Amino acid sequence: MTIATHPRAYVTVTGPVAVFVSPEGHTEHLSAVAEEDIRHAIVRRAAEAAQVSGCVIELVTAGDRGDHRMLVGADGAIESLGQSAADLPVEPSPAELRDVREEVREEAQQPDDPREQVPAAGSSPRRSFILEETTAPDTRTGWRALLRRWGIAMPASAAERARYEIESTVARHWAGHRTIAVANGKGGVGKTITTAMLAAAYARRGGGNVLAWDNNDTRGTLGWRTEAGLYDSTVRDLLPAAPALLDPSAGVSDISAFVHHQSADRYDVLRSNPELLAVDQRLDRTQFDLLMHVAARYYRMVVFDSGNDESSDRWLRMVDSSYQLVIPTLTSPESAESAALLLDALRARDARSALLADAAVVVVTQSEPSTTRDARRIA
Repeated sequence: MTIATHPRAYVTVTGPVAVFVSPEGHTEHLSAVAEEDIRHAIVRRAAEAAQVSGCVIELVTAGDRGDHRMLVGADGAIESLGQSAADLPVEPSPAELRDVREEVREEAQQPDDPREQVPAAGSSPRRSFILEETTAPDTRTGWRALLRRWGIAMPASAAERARYEIESTVARHWAGHRTIAVANGKGGVGKTITTAMLAAAYARRGGGNVLAWDNNDTRGTLGWRTEAGLYDSTVRDLLPAAPALLDPSAGVSDISAFVHHQSADRYDVLRSNPELLAVDQRLDRTQFDLLMHVAARYYRMVVFDSGNDESSDRWLRMVDSSYQLVIPTLTSPESAESAALLLDALRARDARSALLADAAVVVVTQSEPSTTRDARRIA
């Protein structure tokens, strides 16, 4: 094998587990089987990626066994592009520390910013004292983090930079509110837990003002799976209070009487009542739109946990009001087929629904007996 431009995969190793980012950008978790070394699982997964790509891939690893680059073929053959793939040190040797210190000392003597170079007389105007600052991610794992604790500045690894970019995207605030619909017509496929985890991720990274809305006519369990607030309020209590909440004199804290704040995860939950039948808590289009006006006023983001009735007014209005569709499924034929049928129906419904379907994110929860290959095939 020769060094060339190859599709690149990234792995972050932490003990017996690893996070693998494929050349296509898909993220999955790997774990060692029984007494197996995690490196064997990583090489197997990289070989599968090489088979899919039809060529050798470059594997970049980072974590508590150091940073390494190697080429992996479809047959599992490895060619190291640096340190030996068979000898991943937990921490650097004294010689490596000495080399790193020399490297850092040499770099410190050179200007980091090209704008700090001294220009020749008359060649260009002086640089501004007001420079555009960029925040660099910290090194959190592996020998880089160890050196950082010892006072030796080290740049973040490729995996850490990639994670930092994702976290920065999640933390971003937009002008106007955004909505995510979590949907699958089959029950028990992970809609509720996906809703809660999405809301927590956006609220923790980007601050509060995120609402998880149980948009369910029957037996919505988001309230059961999340923290209860001071009031036993549901969407049926919010509906008659909506005009007052939309009044210009209403304060931002007035919504607190109708939602349930999650103290650790920083988002709010708008509950349905799982004890009532559908006939007692159906919402028509007008009622749903009124509640959407309230949500748009008080929250920058809404994540909908949907019911299983894809023909109900509140389900259809949810789709019409959403910017992003997330489809949870298990690695079972029934839940995957249900998800696929939903995407087919949305593509046939109208142009906007078709765009949501084409840009949908599929979240596959891997059941115990299934394999990672099943999860990738379903996704």
